[in-house]
Amino acid sequence: MSTPFTRALRPLRLLLPFAVIGLALVLFLTVGFLAYSPNLGGQKSGAAWCDTGISTETVGRGGGGGATFETLSDEQRGNAAAIISVAKDMDLPPRAWLVALATAMQESTLRNIDYGDRDSLGLFQQRPSQGWGSPAQITDPAYSSRIFYERLLEVPGWEQMPVTLAAQTVQRSAFPDAYSKWEGLAASLVENVGEVANPTGCEPGPTGALPPGAAGAAIGFALREVGKPYVWGATGPNAYDCSGLLLRAYEAAGMTIPRVSRDQFNSGGHLPVRDAQPGDFLFYAHDPSDPTTIYHVTMFIGDGKMVEAPNKENPVRVQPVPWEFEDLVPLATRPGTTPNPA
Repeated sequence: MSTPFTRALRPLRLLLPFAVIGLALVLFLTVGFLAYSPNLGGQKSGAAWCDTGISTETVGRGGGGGATFETLSDEQRGNAAAIISVAKDMDLPPRAWLVALATAMQESTLRNIDYGDRDSLGLFQQRPSQGWGSPAQITDPAYSSRIFYERLLEVPGWEQMPVTLAAQTVQRSAFPDAYSKWEGLAASLVENVGEVANPTGCEPGPTGALPPGAAGAAIGFALREVGKPYVWGATGPNAYDCSGLLLRAYEAAGMTIPRVSRDQFNSGGHLPVRDAQPGDFLFYAHDPSDPTTIYHVTMFIGDGKMVEAPNKENPVRVQPVPWEFEDLVPLATRPGTTPNPA
């Protein structure tokens, strides 16, 4: 029986299927964004971002310019201690200490300087004109460290980022990959000044380690290229093919690797794909037992994900590693390394 009430509901019933479809689409896009966003859907813990460049095999080797813990002055060590002390007071994990120390080493070489580019001052070269505080405040190591950490904590997913990318997100430097060369020294400071054994959480791998910070710098570069188009033979900066992306990523990390994927397979030590660490290369081949049939290369970034320039239908993107894909070559490559002796 038709009533005024049921007649009023009739248009709503007609709209109901469209509302359901719309809701489903919103949920699909939300889940997809979280799954593939490098910051929100990435690593679950700092340990998963175990940068092979600052593993236990290289933590004592220092950083850029030949600096090591032993060569630092009492002033530099004292400033490092101040940065770590603030982090401990804020109950922050050693991963945050690494970011702060690598940043301060790049910005001021851990010296509390009263000059810099434009109005930049202090350990972190913070600028009063950009809201970091007064000159007196940002030349106080305790204050400058605390506000650096506060800004770091505002970055979504900072714990899952490579150290150099987290530092750049806070600092917005004109030289975004410069922090990477200080990661080894930062880890050494955390270990020696902060008294944290194995500050990176890394375990020695079955192959050699990369230079300090190289993996983080390469990953950071590749993630910044996400969304750029695939063009066969392209090596940037506006488009890439699969091996071209990796070529430029490691160039940004200060390393030279071969141009094409088949040569990239032989550019370093090999290890089982399931033992891959961030920065390692994964390959597809028509015959996975025959490296001469390789047709695609990607970079593993941890947490079961990779960054790649796949094909002309898809731009540079982050994807889950297809561990069961029949074309996945069973060996990964760590560029620029050789296998450790048995």
